[in-house]
Amino acid sequence: MDGVFINKRFIMIALFCIVSTTVHGQGTRVGFYATTCPKAESIVKSTVQSHLNSDPTLAAGLLRMHFHDCFVRGCDASVLVTGSATERTAFANLELRGFEVIDDAKTQLEAACPGVVSCADILALAARDSVVLSGGLSWQVLTGRKDGRVSQASDVNNLPAPTDSVDVQKQKFAAKGLNTQDLVTLVGGHTIGTTSCQFFSNRLYNFTGNGPDPSIDPSFVPQLQALCPQNSGGSNRVPLDTGSQLKFDTSYYANLRNGRGILESDEALWNDASTKMFVQRYLGLRGLLGLSFSVEFGNSMVKMGNIGVKTGADGEIRNICSAFN
Repeated sequence: MDGVFINKRFIMIALFCIVSTTVHGQGTRVGFYATTCPKAESIVKSTVQSHLNSDPTLAAGLLRMHFHDCFVRGCDASVLVTGSATERTAFANLELRGFEVIDDAKTQLEAACPGVVSCADILALAARDSVVLSGGLSWQVLTGRKDGRVSQASDVNNLPAPTDSVDVQKQKFAAKGLNTQDLVTLVGGHTIGTTSCQFFSNRLYNFTGNGPDPSIDPSFVPQLQALCPQNSGGSNRVPLDTGSQLKFDTSYYANLRNGRGILESDEALWNDASTKMFVQRYLGLRGLLGLSFSVEFGNSMVKMGNIGVKTGADGEIRNICSAFN
């Protein structure tokens, strides 16, 4: 499955382990709304599905939004708040997409169960549903988060950046309690979605002062240069996973192996021994025991979804996701 030499029976066993063992977090649990809003998860899923039917590229936007939320003040929906100098206005968040999906789901949930379901949980559920609707495997999302009461653009200063070395990426993930495997796995979310030329065009022309980044497959360079002309086209969009931008699969890792990673930080995962090992395992290379990317992605998303979670009196249930109560 997904280019990994692993049979379906093993995947189902692994999925059972996820369901059986990962049922509690920092005050969160699977099925938190079972009695207070039993249709909560199905409402979010149907909302996401409706929007993705119209625009499947929103799947990547919703997944990325959850990531950007969790890595700043924890998974507290602070990235959703509008207004002057909020997280949403920070440069790193200007290209986030899918806010209308979260707002739509919140409107429906408020009609069904007023004041019960947090925006932070909606975002976590929508990220999972986006992956599943793009062809990935499901996982059980722990719920029970509260929404944060603070959102400041100045806090958005430590998100992983497109030019980060592997060491810097590892430091940023470790600061959130995530290990090297989590890093390689979660960055694999780039199997869906696009990025702007401005974030990698430095690799295409004078990277070393004498031409393109030598880690890029030379036959791939003209294709990228056509998409991102020198000194122009900074806002042009390029798939992060060439040839498979809408399908949640392992072709992203195959592209890294073939020198076709788009971002400098992505391609670096293949050129550093500590991260290359996990890329190889997702591709079933070198005789290593294969890992199922889709299964491990669910595991890592559960870990990421518990970063800085607010529960009880630490937060609130917003009436609308874009504003504090």
